[in-house]
Formats: sequence, C-alpha cells, structure tokens
Amino acid sequence: MLESLEKINAILWGAPSLILLFGTGVFLTMVLKGLQFRKLGYAFKLAFSKEKEEDSGAEGDVSNYKALMTSLAATIGNGNIAGVATAITIGGPGAIFWMWIVGLLGMATKYGEALLAMKYRVKNDRGEYAGGPMYYVERGLGPKWKWLAISFALFGAIASLGIGNSVQSNTIASVVDESFNIDGWVTGVILAVLTALIIFGGVKRISSVAGFFVPIMAVLYIVGSLIIIGLNVDSIIPAMKLIFTYAFSPISAVGGFSGVIVMEAVRSGVSKGIFSNEAGLGTAALIAGNAKAEHPVRQALVAMTGTFIVTIVVCTMTALVLIMTGFWDPTGGDLSGVVHDPTLEAGALTTAAFGSSLGLIGEYIVTFSVIFFGFSTIIGWYVYGYKCFEYLVGTKVTVYYGAVYILACFVGTVANLTTVWAFADMANALMMIPNLIALLLLYKVIKSETDDYFNRYLVEYEMKQAS
Repeated sequence: MLESLEKINAILWGAPSLILLFGTGVFLTMVLKGLQFRKLGYAFKLAFSKEKEEDSGAEGDVSNYKALMTSLAATIGNGNIAGVATAITIGGPGAIFWMWIVGLLGMATKYGEALLAMKYRVKNDRGEYAGGPMYYVERGLGPKWKWLAISFALFGAIASLGIGNSVQSNTIASVVDESFNIDGWVTGVILAVLTALIIFGGVKRISSVAGFFVPIMAVLYIVGSLIIIGLNVDSIIPAMKLIFTYAFSPISAVGGFSGVIVMEAVRSGVSKGIFSNEAGLGTAALIAGNAKAEHPVRQALVAMTGTFIVTIVVCTMTALVLIMTGFWDPTGGDLSGVVHDPTLEAGALTTAAFGSSLGLIGEYIVTFSVIFFGFSTIIGWYVYGYKCFEYLVGTKVTVYYGAVYILACFVGTVANLTTVWAFADMANALMMIPNLIALLLLYKVIKSETDDYFNRYLVEYEMKQAS
C-alpha cells in the first residue's frame, strides 16, 4: 500500500500540481494587488477585536472569532510539529523556505476561498448555514460544473479521515507512548470517546471548545519555542542561512542525512506546508460559511490571518528549534555536535529537540502541545468532513459519518506512521486540485466583492458612524 501511495503522490505532487498551486496564489495576489500584505493589520484587527457593531445583527451560526478559532483548531495541529519535522528530515532546511512561500501566497488563496463561501452559502434543512467549495462551484459556475463540486466533497470527506483525523491521532499516540509509555490502543480509546462527546454537540459546541483551547495551546507552544530560540540566539543567523541556502542548493550527504536535491526540498516543503496551513485545500471555506458577517470580505480577511499565524509564526518556531538544536539531521546537524537517536521521527523528534534545551519541561511542552493541537484538529476537521458528507448525501444520514470518523480516530493510533502520512498527502492533493480550479474560474467574483467592500461598504459605514 505504501509503495502505491508513494507512486500516486509522485504524480499528484508533481510539476503540474505545483504550478497550479503557486500559479493560483500568484494570480490572486496580483488580482488583489497584494491585499494579504496591505490589509494584514486590518485583518488582525477584525479577527481579534470584539464582535463589531456592523456584524452583530448579521446572519450566521458563529462569530468571526469563533469561526477563526475553529479553523485554527483544525489547522494548528501536528502539521506544525510533526509535519515540519518530517519536511526538514526529508527535504532539508530549505523545505521551510518553500513552506513560507506557500503560506504567503496561500493567504490570498484562503481569502478567496472564504469570500466565495460567504457569498454562495446556503441553509440546510436544519436551518444551519452550509458553505464551501462545493457550493461556490455549483452556484457560482453553474450546474454543468457540479461534477467538480462532487469531486471536492468526496475527496474532502475522505481527506478528513486522514489529514484531520488518523494522522493526528497517530502522532498523539506516538508521543504519548514515548513520554508516558502508554500503548497506542489505550490512547485511541480515550481519543475516540472524547471526540464523540464533542462532535455530536454540533458546530456551536465545537467552535466554543476551539475558542477556549486554541489560544491557550498556541501561546504555550510559542512561548516554549521563543525560550529555546533565546537560549540559542547566536544560532539564529546560521539557521536562517541553512534555510535560504538549501532552498536553492542540493544537500550532500552529511552525518546521517542522505542528501536531497532541490526538487525534493520544494516538494516536501509545499506538501507539508499545505498540510500545516491548508491554503488551497478549500477547508477554510467550509467553516467560513457559518460566520456572522455583514459582508463576505470581512470573514475572508479574518480567515486569511489563520494562514499567517500557522505558517509564518508557529511553523517557523518549530523549524528554528529543530535547526538550531541540530535535530534537522537526526544524527547531528551543522549547528550541533551532539549525536542524536536516528530512529526518532516526526513529533518524537521535535520533543527531543525541545528536551535538549529545556529538559523534561521542554519535552512536556511538546507532548501536551501535540495532544491538544492534535485533538483540536480532530474535532475541527470533523466539521469539514461532515459538511462534505452532508453535501453528498444530505443531513439525515450524516450520523453514520460521525461513527466512521470516531472509528478512524482509533485506527490512526495503531496504524503505520509512514503509510498514514502518505495517505494524507494524497488526500490533500485530491482536495486541492478541484478547489484551485474553481478559484481561478471565479476570480472576477473575488475581485468585484473586494472592490465593493473597500470602495462602497466601508465608505457607507463610516458615513453612518459620522452621522
């Protein structure tokens, strides 16, 4: 199975997909005149200030803030810990540069996804809002494109069992076993029970849990990372040099590192970058459609801040810790003379890197970050998969999806890690391709809504406030 998945991924993550991904990000950045850079401060103001007066009476199921927190719950996961470690050990430090590029361009992509989700959202038979790529494909492009909408929903429902579920539970089980010597199946049972208790409470319960836990876990991990970076401040410039050098140059075999070509750094950085920030997958649109906002652009701006937080902040923290402590090469990298355990991988590698500087406290920071990051991702991705499944079969039988989702959570804890990651990479690509095609075809709608917001809506609101 692993061999087959690797062959499929070599095709799915080949040059055509990379061109489509980068091309869409570049194209939308140009169409929007670099909006993700020009309006980033304003976007953060919208995201983290109290619910604005102009949105207080808007229709929707959750606030802008809770929609962002649910999205971050699904996004700030073990892709930021295990995914970064995997990217570096496979593609070298240069993979991080390509993660940054994917993130910066992906902010425009995620902006477009959330905007279209708000514009084309619908109400289901329970009175809840439903939005996402399948709806903006069908309603924005017309019935003849419904096959593309169905493709996304099908791949999204499948992907939720991998990237958002079994990958997370697998990493949690691995780190818990490493730290507390608890068998994977025990962790699996506990995760399955907790997941069931939360997801069957619906979107509002999930968003409330995410709104409470996400800020706490993110601050814990970032503070721990900053302490390590501060303790190794002299290594910051050498670490950055490694990232930029190996982004464009092949790495010869050093220590236990077998060496990689530049294309492998690009492929690894892009695929794990997508895994960590989900820009281009269309997932942000699946929760953005539930937000309360008077104008689609407002939620789109809030949504794009999630990509910045995940990639530029959290992933960079992990990468610097791994490189500065020498753990980018499991047997001792350029910045460390210490010989490390070459059998360490993914989350366990990051745990060891934190422990090398902060001792047992550092190991526990990563351990509990992996647990909370991973669990929040599991419950956040349930929303994504549920909405995809709902589009395919309707609301009446989605309870069966919940049962399968809980089972996948347990199975992930006892599955082979390499196979699980390969499956996640495949599922990501299969979601990404139809979504990016839709964004390109609907770019005029994205531009017109953006112009309408900044040229009309804000002007009218300011005039109303002045009067």
